[in-house]
Amino acid sequence: MAAINMQGKVCLVTGSSSGIGKATAKELAGMGATVVMVCRNRAKGEAVQAEIKEANAHAQVDLIVADLSQLSQVRRAAGEFTKTYPQLHVLINNVGGLKSEREVTPDGLEYAFATNYLAPFLLTHLLLDTLKASAPARIINVSSAGHTLGRIDFANLQGERGYSPSRAYADSKLAQLYATYEWAEQLKGTGITVNALHPGAVATNFNDNLKGFVRLIGMFNNVVGTRPEKGAQTTLYLATSPEVEGVSGKYFSKSKQVPSSKRSYDMAVRTRLWCVSEELIRPYADSLPYTKSYGGRH
Repeated sequence: MAAINMQGKVCLVTGSSSGIGKATAKELAGMGATVVMVCRNRAKGEAVQAEIKEANAHAQVDLIVADLSQLSQVRRAAGEFTKTYPQLHVLINNVGGLKSEREVTPDGLEYAFATNYLAPFLLTHLLLDTLKASAPARIINVSSAGHTLGRIDFANLQGERGYSPSRAYADSKLAQLYATYEWAEQLKGTGITVNALHPGAVATNFNDNLKGFVRLIGMFNNVVGTRPEKGAQTTLYLATSPEVEGVSGKYFSKSKQVPSSKRSYDMAVRTRLWCVSEELIRPYADSLPYTKSYGGRH
């Protein structure tokens, strides 16, 4: 990717203490952007922050510590950001997580559904005013080709019955695509674009806390997968390239626009999921701006 000057731009990157998120934060800082990292682990986040500053003495890198699997902490992180920064030009929803066995967050939500889908859904809602005030602005959702295996079952939305970690992951990434396409539709004319991407098979520590078959898949990715720096290239392309200025509601792989699964374009599911999701985040959002009413049609 050709060098792009991002001076004067504020970028927020979730899940940036390792892997693709770390590589993304490092590259954006190197382009001159002010980068705000959101990390669950303070020690890891501070280590990456120091590493970026050591490589570039002029780097502007801030850190917000929050466990985004908990929606109350998503709200707190958004509040910390907006108190300090009146502008946000690039929001990168990169955070991801998965458990081998079904776990419920303090909010009563299944962990993968909360972390991979509802957290970015809520964070985007909470930062919309700041994004709109900063337009042109970009929202980038790091999805996965795994979404092709997903299916939104409203009777078993959070894996209450027959939990499968691979299914939970696929479902959450499919949900993320539905939200991407709906955001893009709702934000037309605001100067905010919303796109999603598949980073490819990347060698990261994502599978460290997993076991069984899904851990084997993760170990395989670590053997054959690309380095996080390469895995971050599509994210960086969508965050910085003038080639995608004004492009919205699309899915990318290897910095190229590609179609997502046929299922991901189901408007009836998209509408219903949006409505259900709004109800789930409502306790953590004072209002739900820039969204159209579906009249409670679930």
